[in-house]
Amino acid sequence: MKTKLASQVMTTELVTATVDMLLTDVMDLLVSRSIECLPVIDEDRNLLGVITAYDVMNAAASGQADQTTVGDTMSTDVLSFAPEDDLAAIVNACLAKRMHRVPIVKDGKAVGLISRLDILREILALYHR
Repeated sequence: MKTKLASQVMTTELVTATVDMLLTDVMDLLVSRSIECLPVIDEDRNLLGVITAYDVMNAAASGQADQTTVGDTMSTDVLSFAPEDDLAAIVNACLAKRMHRVPIVKDGKAVGLISRLDILREILALYHR
């Protein structure tokens, strides 16, 4: 059986953040969209890092979320994959590193995101065939 590629599974309608956004704005996005991670991009959609709900909660504990920017809080050491990468490799990386989601990047630009739920959806589809 042929496995799928990242491009066949990824979410492409990305909600993103920029380095100058305040954490209170990020919280608004996370809560209103029921998501837990935002790719951080520049004006050309280049991936600069990610910011997660955990990152925001941790930083907001200081009581300064309305004065703290994404750039102060985001993770920049991000494992990413290309759209043509095999889904099995992404699953293995997520399991080995206990990652919840990975950005999909083409030519340095954020083009998608694969979460654990996206992976579970694909596994469930295999059981329903």
